[in-house]
Amino acid sequence: MNTYRFALALAPALTFAVGTAFLGYASAAHADTQHEAAAHGTMHVTKSPTCGCCGAWVALAREAGYEVEVTDTRDVTSVKLENEVPGSMWGCHTAMIDGYVVEGHVPFEALELLLNDRPDVAGIAVAGMPAGSPGMGYDPQAQYEVMAFGGSAGEGAIYYRAGL
Repeated sequence: MNTYRFALALAPALTFAVGTAFLGYASAAHADTQHEAAAHGTMHVTKSPTCGCCGAWVALAREAGYEVEVTDTRDVTSVKLENEVPGSMWGCHTAMIDGYVVEGHVPFEALELLLNDRPDVAGIAVAGMPAGSPGMGYDPQAQYEVMAFGGSAGEGAIYYRAGL
């Protein structure tokens, strides 16, 4: 009976140790992703001060490991025009990172692909505010297209298909 009590007393500690080891492994993988995101420098986001979905996208960018500086302005149009984002691709916020324009609710998988592959484009965009995109009630199964523009993409080419 003493062996049984000893095993019962030891079980919570053993469970805690094994669980902590697995969490540490998962955190290390997440830290690698965050380090890769931070290696691309500071992301500068221009958004409206009253836009909640833009704030949610910024929070997700920070969670993904990006260092983010935000400029709140009522004039979000000028940054889009200055960076030659095609009007058909406008979203509600514009980000700049590592020489690229990132327009709207771009999923971070597409952003990571852009920053790692370094294609000859000015940037990528998600037009409008698609339901399920990051910042819009994020749903990894949501299907929408991320468009590239400028450079070899010209006025626009499909760069990434989310949710497929």
